[in-house]
Amino acid sequence: MKKKIFFILFSLHGLFSFSQTFDSIGGSIYDNQTIDYPIIVNGLPTSIDTSIFGLEQICLTISHTWDSDLTVSIIAPDGSEIVLFSGIGSDGDDFQNTCLLWNSNSSISGASAPFTGIFKPSGQYGLVNNGQDPNGSWYLRIKDGYTGDEGSLIEWALTFGNNPAAYFDFKESNLPIVLINTNGQSIHDEPKIIADMGIIYNGVGNRNHVSDTKNEYNGKISIEIRGNYSASLPQKPYAIELIDTNNQSIDSSLIDMPAEHDWLLIANYNDKSFSRNILPYHFFEQMGHYATRCRLVDVVLNNEYKGIYLLCEKIKRDSNRVDIAKLDSNEISGLNVTGGYIIKNDYWDNSNSWQLNYSPIGFPGLDIHLVYYYPKPENIAIEQKTYIQNFINSFESSLYGIDFKDSLLGFRNYIDTKSFIDYFLINELTRNVDGFKKSRFFNKNKDHIDGSYGKLKAGPVWDFDWSQKDIDWGTENGSGFNYNSPNQDVHATGWYIRLLEDSLFSNEIRCRYQNLRETIFSNTFIYSKIDSIANLVIESQNWHFQTWDNLGNSTGTPEVQAPSQSYAEEVQRLKDWYQRRLDWLDINLPGTMSGCSMANLKEIKEQNLDINIFPNPFTSTITIQFQQEIGKTYLIELSDQTGRIIKKNIVIGSQNNFNHFEFNNLKELTKGVYFVTVTIDEQKIMKKIVN
Repeated sequence: MKKKIFFILFSLHGLFSFSQTFDSIGGSIYDNQTIDYPIIVNGLPTSIDTSIFGLEQICLTISHTWDSDLTVSIIAPDGSEIVLFSGIGSDGDDFQNTCLLWNSNSSISGASAPFTGIFKPSGQYGLVNNGQDPNGSWYLRIKDGYTGDEGSLIEWALTFGNNPAAYFDFKESNLPIVLINTNGQSIHDEPKIIADMGIIYNGVGNRNHVSDTKNEYNGKISIEIRGNYSASLPQKPYAIELIDTNNQSIDSSLIDMPAEHDWLLIANYNDKSFSRNILPYHFFEQMGHYATRCRLVDVVLNNEYKGIYLLCEKIKRDSNRVDIAKLDSNEISGLNVTGGYIIKNDYWDNSNSWQLNYSPIGFPGLDIHLVYYYPKPENIAIEQKTYIQNFINSFESSLYGIDFKDSLLGFRNYIDTKSFIDYFLINELTRNVDGFKKSRFFNKNKDHIDGSYGKLKAGPVWDFDWSQKDIDWGTENGSGFNYNSPNQDVHATGWYIRLLEDSLFSNEIRCRYQNLRETIFSNTFIYSKIDSIANLVIESQNWHFQTWDNLGNSTGTPEVQAPSQSYAEEVQRLKDWYQRRLDWLDINLPGTMSGCSMANLKEIKEQNLDINIFPNPFTSTITIQFQQEIGKTYLIELSDQTGRIIKKNIVIGSQNNFNHFEFNNLKELTKGVYFVTVTIDEQKIMKKIVN
């Protein structure tokens, strides 16, 4: 190790500048290992800060043949760990005399390998200038998260001086604030570590401060990094379990979402609009299905602001999530063994999946696997594996048989066609490249006493950060389907190829789409949802992009177009994409309007009042969409068959554009017929709706 001292006299201003650099050689970097490389610092003042004297710059040289494998952090003597960069450079090689300076104009996230020069890091290493004594052991921590490419840290150096690194001091937000403290531990992809978490949410329209009481949650959690591609990006996604002081799971409601113990923090590094996951989940829920509930939040990890996240429910069997029967390991016969199951098309290995007996039409020999999700692969009984395998095989045998269109002998005997139609529409609307191959869920409940099947349902929908954007040349006109491309990195079932050979099924898709185009798939409704999300994050997005410095840079999923240079441009780009996509689907979607029933829509339009009410049937939410007029009063009521008013609200029209009102938290209503009544001046519309 060498110690370099530099004294520079600025006679013009009469300032004396002090700079001292400590450097060291490194060592080998090994696959799937984390190694700390030390530097001993001595002879410095006993306190470092962000104004007078502190850590200025970090330089390193790394030889490695796949840069994005690496996560590199700095660890101070007091244990503070700051990630400098992670998952950058794709398959490029090396960091050559790479220096990280907190106020550089060039972001390392937007640069390309080999990285040479001075860059702004992803993390705020100025947080180490916290008054601690810098004398002692500093470490450069390098984690190589993948196999196949190893390398070495050639050398690295720390420079201390009179231009110390500062950091963004996050204090308050309009969004809920999630505070996590790992108490000096690093978060890994596994196993989970024990940490503390607090959530501050003072209600709609109220400001939230990090100094406020942690009123939504204040306790222990276990936490780990989750995801595949998303885990390689600088902003890490996390899986969280709420636990008590004995490390046992505890259920808690978070920000008005139903109580549970398993939650996710989904990163937005790959979605600069902050909308791409929220929109499809909202659409699917409005179509009458369970969809993951999420809340936009600001996250602070170990006193470092980490940007905007989605706090989301984890997909799992639960009465408030995927509402299917609990399946215990001893339920291995009769009706008991018939449900409930959650399975998925996803990354697989021989221990967590099975291979189907059929290949998709047009792709002979393509091996398709489905993964056990609930019960978990390690918990599912042999008899349960046998049952669900046989059920899927019976469905496929029917699907690929000569009577596949028959209402009794064909595929309709095995699947819930409404869910399959809606799943198809959501994933094709968003042109989700992962929608038919990865993170693709199915669920099946128990069979009925009368001998009829608990049918296989498609969904919940999941994982849309690669969607709603142009990532392939030639798709800029909104074109292209994804359902008919099973041969990908993870092979898809290809079931829709066969399903669409049934003209009745394809016509049902077209009819459903056309109905939705009048409501939640209308341009106006989609644009209003995008705008509402943009308005919600309009303050925090500045801090988010200041932290990650990826706005205007090509980061995450590659896009055909040059990166948006502002958040407003990103929002408009998403709207423009939907315009092109909807225009293309209007023309190219399979099926015809033959046999469509437009009665519900005509019922409203014939009265010259542009009001839509959906979904029908509903589960927990009813949306009333209408054209506002300034000064008009809208009385909206929900009543049962006896005329008892269950909910009502008065809306005053304030602008001449579409808006929508929602009745929420309706899940506890008994099954049956209800009525939504909308009164505008002397005109009244009553619409029947079913739960």
